[in-house]
Parts: sequence; C-alpha cells; structure tokens
Amino acid sequence: MIHEVYQLVLKREGLETAILRTTIIEKDFKIVEVDSEIAKSSAELRCKYRLSLADSIIAATALALKATCLTDDPAF
Repeated sequence: MIHEVYQLVLKREGLETAILRTTIIEKDFKIVEVDSEIAKSSAELRCKYRLSLADSIIAATALALKATCLTDDPAF
C-alpha cells in the first residue's frame, strides 16, 4: 500500500507531498512485511481475480490479518 500511495501522489502532487503522506501512514498504521505465506496467497488471488500485483498483495495481507480492506478503487 505504501508503494501505491507513494507512486500516485508522486505522479499527481510531487515528491514532497508523497514523502509527507507516506510518512504519516507509516506513523499511524502498522506496516506488515510480505512473508512467503502472504506472497503465495497474493499469487493465488492475482490468478483467480486477475488483480494487479499491488492489489493482490494488499488483499492477501488483509486476509492474513483478518482485517477489513478499504479502497476507493472500483476495479479492486
């Protein structure tokens, strides 16, 4: 998720804002490393639902943590 936010904000609003937004996210949320189980689950979700790599990692992480995944991405 950090990658997606950073990349989108970098493209739309520039480097300074991208750094600021991701710094806030890093302070306010738990950052989870992608382990082998999340990676395998991500690959399965990616194949089954034709997700992008980033979306499949986000979904697999939410499933692993039994967390609700919120998005404003209609394709996701």
